[in-house]
Amino acid sequence: MEILNKLIENFASAVWGLPLLVLLVGGGLYLLLLSRFLPFRYLGHAIQVLRGKYDDPNDPGQISHFQALTTALSATVGMGNIAGVAVAIAIGGPGAVFWMWISAVIGMSTKFFTATLAIMYRGKDSAGEIQGGPMYFIMEGLGKSWKPLAIMFSFCGLVGALPVFNVNQLTQAINDILLIPNGIEVGFGSNLIIGILLVIVTSIVILGGLNRISKTAAKLVPSMVILYFILVLIILGIHIDQVPKYLSLIFTDAFSASFYKGDTFLGGVVGGLILLGIRRGAFSNEAGIGTAPMAHGAAKTDEPIREGLVAMLGPAIDTLVVCTMTALAILVTGVWQSSDANGVSLTAAAFSNTMPLMGKYLLLVCIAVFSVSSLFSYSYYGTKCMSFLFGADKKHYYNYIYIVSIILGATTSLSMMINLIDGFFALMAIPTMTATLIMAPRVIKEIKAYKKRVFANKIH
Repeated sequence: MEILNKLIENFASAVWGLPLLVLLVGGGLYLLLLSRFLPFRYLGHAIQVLRGKYDDPNDPGQISHFQALTTALSATVGMGNIAGVAVAIAIGGPGAVFWMWISAVIGMSTKFFTATLAIMYRGKDSAGEIQGGPMYFIMEGLGKSWKPLAIMFSFCGLVGALPVFNVNQLTQAINDILLIPNGIEVGFGSNLIIGILLVIVTSIVILGGLNRISKTAAKLVPSMVILYFILVLIILGIHIDQVPKYLSLIFTDAFSASFYKGDTFLGGVVGGLILLGIRRGAFSNEAGIGTAPMAHGAAKTDEPIREGLVAMLGPAIDTLVVCTMTALAILVTGVWQSSDANGVSLTAAAFSNTMPLMGKYLLLVCIAVFSVSSLFSYSYYGTKCMSFLFGADKKHYYNYIYIVSIILGATTSLSMMINLIDGFFALMAIPTMTATLIMAPRVIKEIKAYKKRVFANKIH
């Protein structure tokens, strides 16, 4: 297992090198400038679209704008926010959070372009069902000669969509918060039982298909975000005197990297810190990876720009709001310096520190809902990749692979699981960003046409 762990770690480090950083950050900046900062100028309009002002039940697609965003958010607002932020702070200190913010701001523009393309170039699977996502917009937008890129995305998506990180962190949370403090011995056997229970819950929902996934996500995501917000606001309220200090430290430490404990990159610790922040940011909000466009591509709309505007809200909610709150909770309580814990255990330590009786148990409720809702959305992404590669009649086989992987995630180490998913996310970003950058001028044309259609009629 140690050799396998090292191999996966080396693989993740190799793919998350300078070329990918240039592709994700440089590509995102190019899209932001090309659109003349459209994600920020059209924020109000995006919220109106999300609220259903422009919904038409007769539009093509399977789910509403709101359901598409909540399905995408149920995959992104989850363990990346609770455990991923903790991993970033444990390695890079407060400065890592700044680079996560940068990834989110750039990610808003990337999400806008990828989701717009997912509607502009929807394809049909072998069953004749309308589908969206990078593999379809590569084929429909760039032509059959680009099929190897679509195949690469779909193949990597089969592994990238596996729920192993979420399951691993939920298992760790149950062990640290519930079992160990109550004197229950934890090990392979207890982890296996947790894995089997998660298999049962997940099977009931994912075998019901997209409608059941999107309806479940639409109910779970808003409620879990509200509960988590309330808990973090209590922590920040109790430590309000520490908040300004740590907010300023996030900015100053981003360039001094005095707390950084990871590998150096580009010959210096600041380079390593930038890479860490971008990597954890990409893991958290998935901008440029290509998963969210698969959910947004199923939205009921014939206006691509509209869906792009809804999608761009994802990184803002996910990283700028939820990740920042988690980071501040970990920083103001001081556990990031006083504890050796990592991942979800570090976040749990922050909650226990401030709310000794109930804090960690309420966090466990949030973690359970975050994780389980993520399990539903990722299964949908994996079946879409399977359907593209092997035909719609074979996609259900992915659910069985997915369910077996839950057991794997529950019984293996955090470092192995996070490196495995990181590595395949990086490989998924290559075809997604390449195709998006090539077709970006077509999106700009569509923006101009949309402005004429909608804003000329004074529909705001």
